[in-house]
Amino acid sequence: MISYEFPLNERVRTLLRLEDLFSRIEVLIERTDSIDHHCALGVLFELLEVAARADLKSELLQELERQKKILSALHANPEISEDALESILNSIDTASSDLLSMSGKIGQHLRDNEWLMGIKQRACIPGGVCEFDLPSYHYWQHQTSMARHAHLASWLNPMLPLREGLSIVLKLLRESGKVHHFIALHGSFQQMQGGKVAQMLRVHIDKAIPCIPEISANKYALNVRFVAANYAAKTTLYDQDVPFDLTFCSL
Repeated sequence: MISYEFPLNERVRTLLRLEDLFSRIEVLIERTDSIDHHCALGVLFELLEVAARADLKSELLQELERQKKILSALHANPEISEDALESILNSIDTASSDLLSMSGKIGQHLRDNEWLMGIKQRACIPGGVCEFDLPSYHYWQHQTSMARHAHLASWLNPMLPLREGLSIVLKLLRESGKVHHFIALHGSFQQMQGGKVAQMLRVHIDKAIPCIPEISANKYALNVRFVAANYAAKTTLYDQDVPFDLTFCSL
């Protein structure tokens, strides 16, 4: 199965983008080639831009506190595992504490680094980080992989509390919905929402079916359109029935 996630508001969209960037940079940092570390630095700059929202930290803290209150009320529920409940509540407490310990604007330690900001500025120019443009960066790329790894980790680590918080929120969001099974007749599916509002939709389809879902949704109607997975030609509707799973996620 292939899973597709479609955020339905800007906050969830930002969290999903950050999650993707954190996942990529962690893979790239652990590699040893200088090209991989160059790519990791590019992802770090993307993280800096996406996390620049002034209200991101406060929104995460508010959502974690809200979820803590909701989950704490489940202590007396016989259908809930006390161990699992305590584990997630402890995770929320740790994530909240770590977020509160972040001082100043997210990523300010990167903005204060003139060397990094010089690279970031040149990276916006096609081919702008060649050795003749940035000889000091060229020197850095020729250091040992351990030295580069240590630098990248020191630049990334102050932002990791952000990942801890968003990971918990997205985990709870993903687990909030019930899976529904549908069939898109001739590649199209529509459902009236009746005022029901979700924050994210998850679509799961068999990876053997050569199509890609496109979604448009509001509180009145949901439309799912499957287009043929054709990488060269014009986008066309996948004109066959497509069985798929759909999950409405909302905190």
